[in-house]
Amino acid sequence: MVARLACYNVKERNMLLMTILTALLVIVFFLVLAYALIKISSVLREIGGTPTSYLAKLRLGLRAIEMETGHLTPQVVRANENLTKIAGGLGAVDDNLVGVINAAVAQKRYQ
Repeated sequence: MVARLACYNVKERNMLLMTILTALLVIVFFLVLAYALIKISSVLREIGGTPTSYLAKLRLGLRAIEMETGHLTPQVVRANENLTKIAGGLGAVDDNLVGVINAAVAQKRYQ
């Protein structure tokens, strides 16, 4: 009976030790995570936080490109419609050329 109680106390102590170590490990994990997030936040603030930052300059340049090319959308749509019509016409031309070639090959001169 005494041996059984001693064994139980060892198991209980091991379980308590593992619980404490797990809790400490979780705390260390969250501290490292918080530190990393703070460092990432400071780097991101340096990149895009001020009006003279690279991100702000890039945003300004992209906005200028958007403004300069904004009028192209209706033109491209219209050109696409016209090119689709031309493609249909070229299909008819191709069919006619196939007919001409077949008729030319069928002549006596080529047989």
